[in-house]
Formats: sequence, structure tokens, C-alpha cells
Amino acid sequence: MKKATPTTDPRDARRQQILRLIDKHEIKSQAVLSDQLEKAGIEANQATLSRDLRDLGVVKGKNGYELPNTAMPTQPGPLGLWHTINTWVLSVTPAKNQLVLRTPPGGAQALGLAIDNSELPEVIGTIAGDDTVLVICPDDRKAKALARKLQPSHLQRSMP
Repeated sequence: MKKATPTTDPRDARRQQILRLIDKHEIKSQAVLSDQLEKAGIEANQATLSRDLRDLGVVKGKNGYELPNTAMPTQPGPLGLWHTINTWVLSVTPAKNQLVLRTPPGGAQALGLAIDNSELPEVIGTIAGDDTVLVICPDDRKAKALARKLQPSHLQRSMP
């Protein structure tokens, strides 16, 4: 039986430290993460941190970065999408063959990821900013139908 040896690859060590930091601390930005890594003796530029966070499946939630096993938006399927919609969506506005979804600041990435992972047939693609997700549909009719489907339960009463 082979004994586990500690990793010597700097990238793996940095990524393990990132996971530990996010698990133990509320990390609200890459600047905070960079500072925490520096305190641990690890230097990384912004592009490296962005790539690491993406590759690790880390998403930005309401309280900062979340690990993939605690962040519901990374779960494909209706449950992950339903949870994410009810957590993040403030408004859904159809605009021709597109939808504009508003979220609190920092919520668009999680929402866009959940929509992408759900593989809805009405969705051609999404573009997520900080508090807005643009959902592109094949036509106006599908966009309006999807708008009704994406209404969070607390807003459904006001949807026409």
C-alpha cells in the first residue's frame, strides 16, 4: 500500500490553501483571498486566482465565495435551479427573445451558472454580470414562457 505524500506542485498547494481559506473564512473578494494567501506565504496574481476559482468550481454567493459542495447553483437539474431562482432572482423582464434577470450584487454568476447547468431547451445562452443575467432564447414566445418559469415563488403573484 502506497503512503500518501504531500503535494509538491505549487499550483496544487495553492488550490488546496484556497479551499481551506474559503472553508474556514468569509472571503468576499479576490483581493481578500490574495491577502490571505500572502499571509500563508503564497503569491498569486488576479488572473491566476480567477483561473483557480473557476477550475475549483468556486462560486460567489451572497456572503462571498462558496465551495462547490455547499453552493447549490453548481447542481444541475430542476432542484438546483429552483433553489437558485428563489435565492437570487429579484425580477424577470422579457425583452423580445431575451430575459433580463436582476439579482442582488454578486448574485448573477451563481444564477447564470445554475441556468447553464439546467440545460433548459429554451435557453441558447447566458451572460452574467454582477447583478444582471441576460438569457438569450430562440424567439419571443419561448422567452415569455421561460420568464414565467423563472419567476421565483415570492414574485409569481405579480407575473401577468
